[in-house]
Amino acid sequence: MFTFNRAIIDSTRDIACCYKPQIAHFAAQGAERELEQTITYLKDLGVPVLLDAKRGDVGSTASMYAAELFERYGADAATINPYLGLDAMQPFLDYRDKGLFILCRTSNPGGATLQNLRLEGGQTLFEHIASEAASTWNTNGNVGLVVGATVPAELRRTREIAGDMPFLLPGVGTQGADVSATMAAGQGGPMLVSASRSILYASAGADFDQAARNAAIATRDEINRHRVPA
Repeated sequence: MFTFNRAIIDSTRDIACCYKPQIAHFAAQGAERELEQTITYLKDLGVPVLLDAKRGDVGSTASMYAAELFERYGADAATINPYLGLDAMQPFLDYRDKGLFILCRTSNPGGATLQNLRLEGGQTLFEHIASEAASTWNTNGNVGLVVGATVPAELRRTREIAGDMPFLLPGVGTQGADVSATMAAGQGGPMLVSASRSILYASAGADFDQAARNAAIATRDEINRHRVPA
């Protein structure tokens, strides 16, 4: 697994601004050592690591999760789940030199079931999360939001609420997001556009690393074609 990861990194590191390993895909295989090797390899290259973990639990457990992500693995940033509230996120937020991307409006088809529910004040749940993240939760200036590239209307609304907060945008590639609509909706702040399976598995043959490079270049070029000038 590490050999595969290293080949992908070597073929794309001049194109990607960071890498986002998903912790479950390693843990399910008993491959935590390979995850550590991958992160160490990236950090030795000076490339930021965003560990996709989506952690969220009561305070004492959250403290252990935060230590796992930032001390054991040494990630530069991570994804976390806000569902348990601020006290469950605080152990992560206390790592002031680390980035936190809070789930807001996710890219999966079922995300709307809860995230688009209307609250008593009239806001949807994802709008409330965006508002809290941009104010109450971002006391250390290290918070961003996860907003799916597959939901441009909600992405645009989240940008209106959160201002120039950084967004992590999954959904480009295999999930079929419209890059033009994504770039138009997310303008006004930093956007970290994530493409995973479409690059990692661009080929099942011996040319997998070159195919990954070609897919990464094509993805980058498409994003750049639709960038809105500052």
